Amino acid sequence: MILRSSPTSPFGRKIKITLNVLGLADKVSVVPTDTLDPEDTIRQQNPLGKVPTLLLDDGTTLYDSRVIVEYLDDLAGGGRILPDGGTERYRALTLQSLADGIMDAAILQIYEVRFRTEDRREQKWIDHQAGKVERGISSLNASPLPEIKAVPDIGSITLACTLGYLDFRFDGKWRAGHPNLVRWLASFSDAVPAFAATEPH
Repeated sequence: MILRSSPTSPFGRKIKITLNVLGLADKVSVVPTDTLDPEDTIRQQNPLGKVPTLLLDDGTTLYDSRVIVEYLDDLAGGGRILPDGGTERYRALTLQSLADGIMDAAILQIYEVRFRTEDRREQKWIDHQAGKVERGISSLNASPLPEIKAVPDIGSITLACTLGYLDFRFDGKWRAGHPNLVRWLASFSDAVPAFAATEPH
């Protein structure tokens, strides 16, 4: 299988960590992708031209990260990072959704600066996205955080990738005033070596 991703994509990092903790990393080749290059084949493999995209051996293409996670968990026997059912499953899926949403809002802030000249940037829009990030992080810091496990569930994996992305793109400013999340991320990094191994660069 082939994973189309980029070193800085937090959603791609989510898949790389998933592959590692499920013991599937040796079954997948990671091919660097430039989503801004019209000549990159990602636009033929995924009409949205987005990463991560997973190319299966039979020619099937899977996207986005949530679909790929479902597939990989099934491939590994099921119930590994996606709990089989009940409260535990929906808690993990809801945490994944919140963490994904924080990543989306953070990325939109980066894009506003990257794709618009300074005189055309909309500060109201940037503040709107920043508010989503801050509310999400504050809510998580005030809530019971998931138990740290050697094989974490998808909620924990996504949360770690979110915090890692905020460290990478926003100089770790989220850490001020959110000590519970800071401690949780340190424990996750200690328990899941794939987190450090997939650090963006």
